[in-house]
Amino acid sequence: MSLTINLYYTGESGSAREFVREMEESGIAAAIRNEHGNEKYDYFMSLKDPETILLIDQWRDQKALDDHHASPMMAQLAALRDKYNLHMRVERYRDAEENPADEVFMRK
Repeated sequence: MSLTINLYYTGESGSAREFVREMEESGIAAAIRNEHGNEKYDYFMSLKDPETILLIDQWRDQKALDDHHASPMMAQLAALRDKYNLHMRVERYRDAEENPADEVFMRK
């Protein structure tokens, strides 16, 4: 069962967007996406708060997430968070079992 983590990065004067730019250009984000057990690693901009970036981070299981947290990329990521003086808020979810009744509400 997958784990989904929503991380909200908030800064000032565009610092969250600059953090994402550097994560992408440096290859750190790509390296994380290529880690064993990573299922999603996508950034989104908030329409409500332009100083906040949402990262949706999904992992196969807790072990994959633990391995990611122990990886060298975490130190690089933490250094960039400090560089851009970002504050974070975290939400954590486990995927629900599929329910065919939900299909009625989905448009594909």
